Amino acid sequence: MPNELKKIMLIDDNEIDLKINARIITLTKLFEEIIICQSGEESLDYLNKHMDNPEKLPNFILLDIQMPEMDGFDYLDHYKQLPATFTGSCPVAMLSSTLDFGDIKKAEANVYVVKLLKKPLMPMELAELINKKAP
Repeated sequence: MPNELKKIMLIDDNEIDLKINARIITLTKLFEEIIICQSGEESLDYLNKHMDNPEKLPNFILLDIQMPEMDGFDYLDHYKQLPATFTGSCPVAMLSSTLDFGDIKKAEANVYVVKLLKKPLMPMELAELINKKAP
């Protein structure tokens, strides 16, 4: 899988976090492209629009938990309604600035979530997670 990873989608309502995390991801050279979405709605619109075009779809999603309107867990409720061919091949890691025990348990219980990462994103932690996801 590490060789196949080309696109990562960052979903976060905080512009500064988006810039920092995009820079960290760029430095890791783990992905060729970063798709930036400032809300869960924007991400779902993008995914639905490109579902028939696999070239445009992400291979990995970094999802912020605390967002207005649709938080990370609400987003996952919508995510699971996307085609299984996509959700089965695009793991989600959640990002949070607070490691709330309830959030950790909720994230770990979600079938689509591979890990809950603490902000700021650590390049080594992301690299380990990506490499560990190799089938």
